[in-house]
Amino acid sequence: MVGKPPFLEVHPSKPTGKTTLWHELRGLLGYELVNGGQVSIINRLDRETSGLTLVAKHKAAARTLHMEMEARRMTKEYLAIVFGWPEADHFAIDAPILRQGDRGPTRIYLKQVVHPDGAAARTRFQVEQRLTVGGGRFALVRAFPETGRMHQIRVHLAHAGHPLVGDKLYGADEGCYLEFIDTGWTDRLASTLLLPRHALHSARLTLLDSGLAWSSPLAADLANWLAGGTSSVMPGAD
Repeated sequence: MVGKPPFLEVHPSKPTGKTTLWHELRGLLGYELVNGGQVSIINRLDRETSGLTLVAKHKAAARTLHMEMEARRMTKEYLAIVFGWPEADHFAIDAPILRQGDRGPTRIYLKQVVHPDGAAARTRFQVEQRLTVGGGRFALVRAFPETGRMHQIRVHLAHAGHPLVGDKLYGADEGCYLEFIDTGWTDRLASTLLLPRHALHSARLTLLDSGLAWSSPLAADLANWLAGGTSSVMPGAD
């Protein structure tokens, strides 16, 4: 198990020579590799997502872990900072998801959307804390994905009206994503998104068959941003 920092890609997607988590692990596990091992990353996080990443060091372990994931015997928990205060402390989103580009012309083909023709997707949510930062309302939410669709947590929270802070793609305006691709991070984007990356952190993984579990505290950049809150209200408070 390793803790992935934000802004680090898990696998190389293009032959650019850019360092990825996979490259770093191959350097770290050189002895295992020359003795017949391998590096298999089991749960793949988006580039901006931080937190727990499970790694298998040999073929048999990778096969077992992938089978547990497919059988839904591995549970995942994420922490997310969202805009607004969800009405309920506990809620679930049961809404199918598909690729936006599969429905017709779009500016961002790979963006996922809730649509009745999509694949079944369900996420449970629990509000950990409600707070105000800079006069705005925000919440720290724990997410329990029950399926594993692409960008599922981000899509479901946006669908619920509470997009992730810093989410260029699923926030109020997908144009932020296109602008970022064109210009990089700017003061205008900072004023809109508030954080330079989407506020999502892989916080806990549990293997149900073996009883193994790992936890990770909220990443430092997200914790520091929350610490700037001017007041906080815990769930259930008046």
